Amino acid sequence: MPVMMISEVGGQSPQGYDSMLALLGGALRQAPGFVMHMAHPAEAGWRIVEVWQSQEDATRFFAAHIAPNLPEGIRPKLSFQPLHSLVSP
Repeated sequence: MPVMMISEVGGQSPQGYDSMLALLGGALRQAPGFVMHMAHPAEAGWRIVEVWQSQEDATRFFAAHIAPNLPEGIRPKLSFQPLHSLVSP
């Protein structure tokens, strides 16, 4: 079942986000189950929203690629919401 993953990243800067995206964007685009990624500044830092075909796909990518590359002191809080529908081109 498709899921929306919301990552609240307290203390993240625009430069820190851009650096992570530059490092991992290619792997993200090729990750099994990946559908889409969007991000914006938030009150406490940064918010990232992704859609994945399953929570397992999302957590597998996070554990293998995101977690090992996080700067010291940056620890995203993840939440998942199952999607009732997903419309794509």
